[in-house]
Amino acid sequence: MSKNYWLVKSEPSAYSFDDLISEEDMSAEWDGVRNYAARNNMQKMKVGDQVLFYHSMIVPPKVVGISVVVKEAYPDNTAWDTESEHPDPKSSPDNPIWYMVDIKAQARMACSVSLNEIKAHPGLTEMVLVKLSRLSVQPVTETEWNYIVEMGHPEKIT
Repeated sequence: MSKNYWLVKSEPSAYSFDDLISEEDMSAEWDGVRNYAARNNMQKMKVGDQVLFYHSMIVPPKVVGISVVVKEAYPDNTAWDTESEHPDPKSSPDNPIWYMVDIKAQARMACSVSLNEIKAHPGLTEMVLVKLSRLSVQPVTETEWNYIVEMGHPEKIT
C-alpha cells in the first residue's frame, strides 16, 4: 500500500507544533475541523501517512514540522460537546458528521518553509496550499512533499 502525504494547518495561538511535541508521547487528536472538504481529506488518511504541520495566521505562515498519522478517522466527539470550542448541534454520537485523526510529531523543520517560499518554488505552483490556501487539511503530492522536506531540512525529534 502506498503512503499518502498531507498538510494540516493550525494557528499557533490555538495549537502549535510545540504544543504537539509537549503532549505525552508527542501525539494528539486532530479535532475541531468543521469544513466538509477538510473532513473528507481526513477520512482518507491512513496510519503511516506523512503530514506537514503548517502554522497559519502568522507572518509569515509556514511549514514548521512533520508528523505522522497514528490513528485513522473516527468521530470527533468535540462536535457534540457543548462545552467544546467547536460544538455542532447537528452532530451526535449516533449520527456523527465530523471526524478526527491522531497525529504524532516526528521532526521539526530546521528551516521553516514559508508560504512565500512555497509560492516562489517552480515545482510547487500547483500545490493545494497555493490554490486553496484556506483549506485546513489538504493533500500533498509526493513530489511536493519532497521539495518541502528538501527546503526545510527536518531534524528528527527525540
